Amino acid sequence: MADTARSREITARDTPGSLEASGALLVDVRSDEEWRLAHIPGALHVPLSQLEGRLPELAPDRKRPLVTYCAVGARSLHALPTLDELGYEDTVSMAGGIVAWQELGYAVESESALDAEQRDRYSRHLLIPEVGEHGQRKLLETSILLIGAGGLGSPSALYLAAAGIGRIGIVDDDVVDSSNLQRQVLHSTAGLGERKVRSARKALEVLNPDVEVLTYEERLTSENIDRILGEGWDLVVDGADNFPTRYLLNDASVWHDIPVVHGSIYRFEGQVTVFKPHDGPCYRCLFPQPPPPELAPSCAEGGVLGVLPGVIGSLQANEALKLALGIGEPAVGRLLLFDALSARLDEVQVRRDPECPVCGVDPTITEYIDYAEFCAAR
Repeated sequence: MADTARSREITARDTPGSLEASGALLVDVRSDEEWRLAHIPGALHVPLSQLEGRLPELAPDRKRPLVTYCAVGARSLHALPTLDELGYEDTVSMAGGIVAWQELGYAVESESALDAEQRDRYSRHLLIPEVGEHGQRKLLETSILLIGAGGLGSPSALYLAAAGIGRIGIVDDDVVDSSNLQRQVLHSTAGLGERKVRSARKALEVLNPDVEVLTYEERLTSENIDRILGEGWDLVVDGADNFPTRYLLNDASVWHDIPVVHGSIYRFEGQVTVFKPHDGPCYRCLFPQPPPPELAPSCAEGGVLGVLPGVIGSLQANEALKLALGIGEPAVGRLLLFDALSARLDEVQVRRDPECPVCGVDPTITEYIDYAEFCAAR
C-alpha cells in the first residue's frame, strides 16, 4: 500500500513544469492558519477535513489533473484516496509540500501580519493550533518583568526571548562572578565583572532582535517597586533568592494586580507556582511567615545542582507563556515540587487564605513594610 501511494507523488522541483504542461489544478489541503501564513500562488485552498464537501463544487471537472500539497507531503498524500472516491481521475501529491517548494526558492504568497523572517523564526509555534499566528502576535505584544538575572532568570529569559516575548524587563543589581557560571547560562566568562542586566541584555538581543530588553541596575525595594511595576508589565517571573524580596514582590503584585510566576531552588529541590491576584492564593497564603534562616539557606550557603535552575526556570517560562497566550491550565493554587535526585514531580494544592493579611477579605497590610525586619523577626 505504501509503495502504491508513493508512486503517486511528484517532486516539488517537477511541479511547476507539470502544472504548466498539463493544466493541473494545485490544491492546498492545509488549515486556514497555515494558508494565511504562506501558500503557493494560484493554488485552490480546501482544508483536508472539507475536501468531500467543498471540492466537487470548487473543482467540478473530474478529468482535470489535481496536485495536492500540504506542509511536508503527508496530509496531501493521505488526501488521494478521498479524491479517488470523489471521482477525480488524475491526482498526485507534491512530495515535501510547501517546505520543499520554499527550499527551492519558488514564490509563495502570504496574508500574515508577520514578516517573512518572523514566519520562519516562529514557524514551529505557528503550526500549533493553540498558538498559531494570533498567539504569536500576542507574544510579541506581551511584556514580562524578570526579577533576577541569575539561576532562575537565565533559562526563563532565554526561552521567553526565543519565544518572541516582545518586551522583557530585568531587575538585578549584581555583577557576573565566576561562581555564577555553573548555573547562570545567560552569562559567560567574557562577562565576568559586568553588570548582570547588561550581560543578559546582550545575550537576549543576539538571540532574538524582535525583543526589546529593559534593564534596571538596582535591587528591588519598597522605594522603587511601584515605579518599576508601573511600567506596563503583563506578568512577573520571580527569580529572587531571598525572602524579603519575595514578600515585597508579593504585596506589590497584589496591589498592582499583576500575576507572578514564582520559582525557588535549593540543592536538588525546586518549586514552581503561579500567584494570580484575586484568582488564587498569594505568596503569603503559602508562607504566612518566612522560615528561620537555618531551615532556608541560600544557594550560596547550601549549594545547588547546576542543572536544577534550568529545570525550574524552564517551568517558569512555560507557565509565563501559558498566561500570555491564555491557554492551558496555569499552576494557580498548585505548588509543583521537583526532586532532581528521584526525577519526581509532585503537586500540592494551595488554597487562598481568607484571613491573609494582604489578599484576604479584610487585609491588615495595606502599605509596604520593613521586609528585612519582618523576615529577620521570624
